[in-house]
Amino acid sequence: MSSQIYAQESNRMHRIAKIKVDAKQLDVYKSLLNEQMNAAIKVEPGVLSYTAVADKKDATSIIIFEVYASVEAYQSHILTPHFKKYKDAVKDMVLSLELIDTDVVCLAKKDNF
Repeated sequence: MSSQIYAQESNRMHRIAKIKVDAKQLDVYKSLLNEQMNAAIKVEPGVLSYTAVADKKDATSIIIFEVYASVEAYQSHILTPHFKKYKDAVKDMVLSLELIDTDVVCLAKKDNF
């Protein structure tokens, strides 16, 4: 890995969001989440990736793996109209939210993934 690529990687912000959603509003929540994530990926160069998964034993437990180009990119993201719209729309659906900032220990992926 070149040092320039490594420097770009080391500036990235990796976060895990653990969310508990009201079961009665789960489908609406997932739709709003999908809308927000796709808008961010489309219009924000600093939003690099989102992966949202649900616990197979409890679909209301959602974990989102988020990657931003930098802390500044994340700070910009949370000020966007699409993120504010999402946060306002889901405020009564989200029963709990835990944000965990992480450091990458190792990363392996296929070139075409």
